[in-house]
Amino acid sequence: MLWAGIIPGTMAKKGKIEIDRELCKGCFLCVRACPVKVLEADTELNASGSHPSKPVNPEKCIACGNCYEVCPDVCIRVFELEGAA
Repeated sequence: MLWAGIIPGTMAKKGKIEIDRELCKGCFLCVRACPVKVLEADTELNASGSHPSKPVNPEKCIACGNCYEVCPDVCIRVFELEGAA
């Protein structure tokens, strides 16, 4: 069975995400799409009055790209960290 592109028993990739909080409208599609629960709603508002998403467990990121794929505002960047496997 595949889960977020990971084959059970193999090492997960390590990743990093960046969110442009001023572009984020707070739809939280990325929060629901993350298989390892890296993201949550920010408690602080952005300039447009929305609660953007923010990484709260960045060390859990596996660079699957699900958050990037579902973001309608294209405000998320996903990086696969080198040397991590």
